[in-house]
Amino acid sequence: MDSESPAFDHPIHVGRPNIARPEEFFRLVEGALERRWLSNDGPLVREFEAKIADYLRVKHCIAITNGTIALEILIKASGLTGEVIVPSWTFIATVHALKWSGITPVFADVDPDTHCLDPESVRSKISERTTGILGVHLWGRAAPVAELQEIASEHGLALLYDAAHAFGVSVGDRMVGTFGNAEILSFHATKFFNAIEGGAIVTDDDDLAARARLMRNFGFAGEDNVVSEGTNGKMSEICAAMGLSNFEGIDDLIAINRRNYVAYVRGVQDVAGLSILEIDSSIRSNYQYVVLLVDDECSVSRDDLLAELRRNNVLARRYFWPACHRMEPYRTLQPNAGAELPATERIADQVIVLPTGTAVSEADVDVITAMIARFAAPR
Repeated sequence: MDSESPAFDHPIHVGRPNIARPEEFFRLVEGALERRWLSNDGPLVREFEAKIADYLRVKHCIAITNGTIALEILIKASGLTGEVIVPSWTFIATVHALKWSGITPVFADVDPDTHCLDPESVRSKISERTTGILGVHLWGRAAPVAELQEIASEHGLALLYDAAHAFGVSVGDRMVGTFGNAEILSFHATKFFNAIEGGAIVTDDDDLAARARLMRNFGFAGEDNVVSEGTNGKMSEICAAMGLSNFEGIDDLIAINRRNYVAYVRGVQDVAGLSILEIDSSIRSNYQYVVLLVDDECSVSRDDLLAELRRNNVLARRYFWPACHRMEPYRTLQPNAGAELPATERIADQVIVLPTGTAVSEADVDVITAMIARFAAPR
């Protein structure tokens, strides 16, 4: 291969949308157009909510505009105040949702092997102002749900989860979406199961679900009866149509993700200083993200390897660099937070997320890993 020519003549993206059944999407959209019912709790949204609730085996699914608004509504509906413990190693929306709601995010460290919250770090952050824990299921694997529930119960704290990365994931026989007081989901276009744009709150708590439904629609209880504060968090019928059309393809999408994950592991396993973050075989993962770790034994830096990938049209990314506590406004408000987040600090400089999904073939993965191995070979 000519060293001056990129390995791919077109971009290979992280998070390229999966579209399982386009013909079914168009059929559902046509029905919505014929009904002239495009928003305001339409029949497709209600069907989508019922399917999600049944799939997760949870009592309530409240479909929302997107995952961020879902989290903001859930925080309000849960009555959180004061301080809430959250990982810094997450997408900035998780932390912004707390700050946006007038809550102080208190950053806890993560387990270096899983990248999810470290329960002992969480314990060390509890104060008299703490009202909740906001856990994050990351990379298609579950947070330490049993340990976090024990801490929350011991201290009388609300326990919420951001499950944007973990739709279709389970711990034993129990699906993510059923833990804590409630969880939020994301169906953004970059997620392996998408609704173009969308999110949801899922819970078994009847009262919490009722409050969230009110808040989703400006606080209306009936046509002209506003009974609580609220916002516009309603999912559209078009987004529900995409979700419904993709629903039957979930297992196929996970199988493709797993195929690519296995190929990536195979392709870099003999390269010094490189590894793919391991997926716990005891859980059901969606393999939504392939996380390459570049440690000090590698002959090249993480950022040099990323630049080489991008030069070859492989649009890999640094997630969630440089971690939330180093982004504004948090780095100004909590300038010394990093001193108590050693695992987060280290991981932030190691991670590259590689392309996967239906737009990436196993042959593409072989080309990408061969390129990585060649570039990272000892000089």
